[in-house]
Amino acid sequence: MAKAQQPERVGFFGRIKQLGMVFAFTAKRDKLFIPLVSLAVTIALALTVLMAIFWSVIFIPVGLMLVLLGVLIVLNLRANRAMMVEAEGQPGAAASIVENMRGDFRVTPAVQSTTQMDFVHLVICRGGVVLIGEGNPARVKGLIAQERKRLAKVIGSADLRDFIIGNDEGEVPIRKLRMTLVRLPRTLGPKDVNALDKRLKALSARPQLPKGAIPKNMRPPNIRVPRGR
Repeated sequence: MAKAQQPERVGFFGRIKQLGMVFAFTAKRDKLFIPLVSLAVTIALALTVLMAIFWSVIFIPVGLMLVLLGVLIVLNLRANRAMMVEAEGQPGAAASIVENMRGDFRVTPAVQSTTQMDFVHLVICRGGVVLIGEGNPARVKGLIAQERKRLAKVIGSADLRDFIIGNDEGEVPIRKLRMTLVRLPRTLGPKDVNALDKRLKALSARPQLPKGAIPKNMRPPNIRVPRGR
């Protein structure tokens, strides 16, 4: 049996290149990023000077590590914010965000959709089954209702929640989606999540018979059985 393909490892210089790209992306979209980085570096350097004066020059390497740590903390916080702002209004952004979350989140994008770029994504996690809608709220509500009806027959006693991405009352801003899912009460264990995931995948894999008359090219052949004598 062939082994599963391992994810490509990124070397030291590859990581540095990735950090540089994230730095440039954040600086271009966040006006406060550079001032906050400058402030973090200034505070770290000031602490380094104080430690070197009052204790020993041996603290200089520690201070340099503080500078690097301060820059990385600011970069992480502001890059996430910049990415959330960039994701607003992008079709499918909610599914992409959940797919990259830490933890056991099983995502099936666009289980319901329309030609007007309205989507409902299915998420299975420790908090139960979650439906996330993106697009026009009126159309998305109809899609969610259809999906809730379909899922109600197979999820048993698991919690079923739904959220619509948006900035109006009763909706969840996309920048708060991650925290909203993390804060859900954990009502399912890891084994329950696995069992529910398999059940829903089996439901999705079940072939759907077309409605209406069966086309002639799909009808079974008309076989005549001879009568017994």
